[in-house]
Amino acid sequence: MALTPEQEAARRRTFAIIAHPDAGKTTLTENLLLAGGAIRMAGAVKARGERRRTTSDWMKIERDRGISVSASVMTFEYQDCVFNLLDTPGHEDFSEDTYRTLTAADSAIMVLDAAKGIEPQTLKLFEVCRLR
Repeated sequence: MALTPEQEAARRRTFAIIAHPDAGKTTLTENLLLAGGAIRMAGAVKARGERRRTTSDWMKIERDRGISVSASVMTFEYQDCVFNLLDTPGHEDFSEDTYRTLTAADSAIMVLDAAKGIEPQTLKLFEVCRLR
């Protein structure tokens, strides 16, 4: 039986993953896609040789530099929900893309690197989330 538009909307969850550079955001994205069955093998950000590249970092510059420069969305089903995972750039040069992406998100997961602590970019992202 087909779901009504209201039922379909109720099962959707749109969330963004945000972080400062090199905190592990893309690694978390890959593992969520793997757990949700959207991919069969998680890729590595700095993959070399035959190792699998990441799903969300699809542009050549992203693969070459090991950073996300644009937001990307990946959709997968898990249990009775449809998840729209928004992977955002962490580098401050691309922060406007991250801010725009957060306007489409219902919630956000912030990844922190305990060794680096809270960086200025992290504080800006906290503030954007708070205002949202």
